[in-house]
Amino acid sequence: MARSIPKDRFHELIAAASAVFLDQGYRRTQVADVAARLGVAKGSIYTYVESKEALFDCVLRYADHAESIELPERLPVRTPLPGATLAMVEERLSEEGALPALAAALERARVADIEAEFEAILSEVYDALAQRRTAIKLLDRCAADYPELAKHWYRAGREGTLSLLTRYLDDRARRGRLRRFEDGAVAARTLLETLVFWAVHRHWDPSPQSVDEDSAKRTVLAFLLAAYKKESK
Repeated sequence: MARSIPKDRFHELIAAASAVFLDQGYRRTQVADVAARLGVAKGSIYTYVESKEALFDCVLRYADHAESIELPERLPVRTPLPGATLAMVEERLSEEGALPALAAALERARVADIEAEFEAILSEVYDALAQRRTAIKLLDRCAADYPELAKHWYRAGREGTLSLLTRYLDDRARRGRLRRFEDGAVAARTLLETLVFWAVHRHWDPSPQSVDEDSAKRTVLAFLLAAYKKESK
């Protein structure tokens, strides 16, 4: 017999829904799939959220800190107004995707210590990715069958960061402070994808490698610092 969800276990619903959306994508996921994952009656899910749309909105809001969230004051969570989830994603990408070290570097005319500057930027991007890895993975997974979401995610998320990194690498290469590559955009994409894999995607690797979190970050940063260092003549 299917059980109900205790009223104080909202985080269990978010964790289960996150896993199902990651497995199946947005279009294929149904509320019944989430209920089956939790081992509860489908009706139990509707005591928390009105609809699949409301559930997906909650997942994007809370997936990376599900254990610490509190039960919403008003249940069930209402279905978002048209465009509300997309607006929330865009706002969070703008706020949480801010990269002050990179922005400051782009405004800096002179660089006293290029290694310290570059390491600070790499660390900042890595941490920003790691702190919201589940939401990033969800956006990647669900963008394919949610065109409006894809537009926001790729433009405000991926492309925005990639553009800033390309500008930075091109500028520092032109000044003779970092290695010059034939194509700066390819160099920037390679850098970003390396950070994304280790900060985000490796946690869903079907053949996982057991690596200490701090060690992984230090190794990736050391590798990139060496790879982009100006070539000695």
